[in-house]
Amino acid sequence: MESRTRKSVEGEISDAVVSFEKEFMGRGPLEIKTYLMDDLVIVRLKDVLTPAEKQLADSQDPHDGRVIIKRMRHALLEKGRPLLEAVINDILGKRVISLHTDLSTKTGEKIVIFTLDSPPELV
Repeated sequence: MESRTRKSVEGEISDAVVSFEKEFMGRGPLEIKTYLMDDLVIVRLKDVLTPAEKQLADSQDPHDGRVIIKRMRHALLEKGRPLLEAVINDILGKRVISLHTDLSTKTGEKIVIFTLDSPPELV
Protein backbone atom coordinates (compact mmCIF):
# COMPACT_ATOMS: atom_id res chain seq x y z
CA MET A 1 0.00 0.00 0.00
CA GLU A 2 1.37 3.42 -0.93
CA SER A 3 1.87 5.91 1.88
CA ARG A 4 -1.35 7.70 2.73
CA THR A 5 -2.25 9.94 5.61
CA ARG A 6 -4.29 8.71 8.54
CA LYS A 7 -6.90 11.41 7.88
CA SER A 8 -7.38 10.43 4.21
CA VAL A 9 -7.73 6.73 5.09
CA GLU A 10 -10.19 7.51 7.89
CA GLY A 11 -12.22 9.49 5.33
CA GLU A 12 -12.19 6.58 2.87
CA ILE A 13 -13.41 4.22 5.57
CA SER A 14 -16.16 6.65 6.60
CA ASP A 15 -17.33 6.92 2.97
CA ALA A 16 -17.36 3.13 2.59
CA VAL A 17 -19.34 2.62 5.81
CA VAL A 18 -21.88 5.28 4.76
CA SER A 19 -22.37 3.44 1.45
CA PHE A 20 -22.82 0.15 3.30
CA GLU A 21 -25.33 1.70 5.71
CA LYS A 22 -27.38 3.13 2.82
CA GLU A 23 -27.38 -0.15 0.89
CA PHE A 24 -27.94 -2.62 3.74
CA MET A 25 -29.67 -0.60 6.45
CA GLY A 26 -31.84 1.65 4.31
CA ARG A 27 -30.32 4.99 5.24
CA GLY A 28 -26.97 6.48 6.06
CA PRO A 29 -25.98 8.35 9.20
CA LEU A 30 -26.22 12.12 9.45
CA GLU A 31 -22.68 12.20 10.83
CA ILE A 32 -19.79 9.74 10.83
CA LYS A 33 -16.26 9.76 12.17
CA THR A 34 -13.58 7.07 11.85
CA TYR A 35 -10.62 6.66 14.17
CA LEU A 36 -7.57 4.48 13.44
CA MET A 37 -5.73 3.39 16.57
CA ASP A 38 -3.00 0.76 16.30
CA ASP A 39 -4.80 -2.37 15.00
CA LEU A 40 -8.30 -1.00 15.66
CA VAL A 41 -10.68 0.87 13.39
CA ILE A 42 -13.43 2.62 15.34
CA VAL A 43 -16.37 4.06 13.42
CA ARG A 44 -18.93 6.26 15.17
CA LEU A 45 -22.18 6.90 13.31
CA LYS A 46 -24.77 9.36 14.53
CA ASP A 47 -28.50 9.41 13.79
CA VAL A 48 -28.74 6.05 12.02
CA LEU A 49 -32.32 5.10 12.92
CA THR A 50 -35.02 5.28 10.26
CA PRO A 51 -38.26 7.12 11.11
CA ALA A 52 -40.00 3.73 11.48
CA GLU A 53 -37.32 2.52 13.91
CA LYS A 54 -37.67 5.71 15.95
CA GLN A 55 -41.42 5.08 16.22
CA LEU A 56 -40.81 1.48 17.27
CA ALA A 57 -38.25 2.54 19.90
CA ASP A 58 -40.81 5.00 21.34
CA SER A 59 -43.76 2.57 21.28
CA GLN A 60 -45.95 1.49 24.22
CA ASP A 61 -43.40 -1.09 25.24
CA PRO A 62 -40.14 0.55 24.17
CA HIS A 63 -38.07 -2.35 25.51
CA ASP A 64 -39.61 -4.78 23.01
CA GLY A 65 -39.23 -2.25 20.19
CA ARG A 66 -35.57 -1.70 21.01
CA VAL A 67 -34.89 -5.44 21.09
CA ILE A 68 -36.54 -5.86 17.67
CA ILE A 69 -34.48 -3.01 16.19
CA LYS A 70 -31.21 -4.38 17.57
CA ARG A 71 -31.96 -7.93 16.37
CA MET A 72 -32.91 -6.77 12.89
CA ARG A 73 -29.85 -4.54 12.52
CA HIS A 74 -27.56 -7.26 13.84
CA ALA A 75 -29.00 -9.74 11.32
CA LEU A 76 -28.54 -7.27 8.46
CA LEU A 77 -24.97 -6.54 9.51
CA GLU A 78 -24.13 -10.25 9.65
CA LYS A 79 -25.53 -10.70 6.14
CA GLY A 80 -23.41 -7.83 4.78
CA ARG A 81 -20.39 -8.48 6.99
CA PRO A 82 -18.23 -10.17 4.29
CA LEU A 83 -18.69 -7.14 2.02
CA LEU A 84 -17.90 -4.68 4.81
CA GLU A 85 -14.79 -6.62 5.86
CA ALA A 86 -13.61 -6.82 2.23
CA VAL A 87 -13.95 -3.04 1.85
CA ILE A 88 -11.88 -2.43 4.99
CA ASN A 89 -9.29 -4.92 3.72
CA ASP A 90 -9.14 -3.15 0.34
CA ILE A 91 -8.69 0.27 1.92
CA LEU A 92 -6.12 -0.72 4.54
CA GLY A 93 -4.46 -3.78 3.01
CA LYS A 94 -5.09 -5.56 6.32
CA ARG A 95 -7.37 -8.47 7.17
CA VAL A 96 -10.26 -7.89 9.57
CA ILE A 97 -10.08 -10.53 12.29
CA SER A 98 -13.12 -9.40 14.28
CA LEU A 99 -15.99 -6.95 14.14
CA HIS A 100 -17.92 -5.61 17.11
CA THR A 101 -20.92 -3.29 17.03
CA ASP A 102 -23.62 -1.79 19.18
CA LEU A 103 -26.49 0.62 18.63
CA SER A 104 -28.20 2.98 21.04
CA THR A 105 -31.90 3.02 20.25
CA LYS A 106 -32.24 6.08 22.51
CA THR A 107 -29.69 8.31 20.76
CA GLY A 108 -29.51 6.65 17.34
CA GLU A 109 -25.73 6.35 17.67
CA LYS A 110 -23.93 3.27 16.41
CA ILE A 111 -20.36 2.16 17.05
CA VAL A 112 -18.50 -0.34 14.86
CA ILE A 113 -15.06 -1.62 15.84
CA PHE A 114 -12.86 -3.65 13.52
CA THR A 115 -9.81 -5.50 14.84
CA LEU A 116 -7.13 -5.93 12.16
CA ASP A 117 -4.45 -8.59 11.83
CA SER A 118 -1.82 -5.83 12.20
CA PRO A 119 -1.68 -2.03 12.29
CA PRO A 120 -1.86 -0.30 8.88
CA GLU A 121 1.22 1.57 7.71
CA LEU A 122 0.26 5.23 7.46
CA VAL A 123 2.09 8.53 7.46
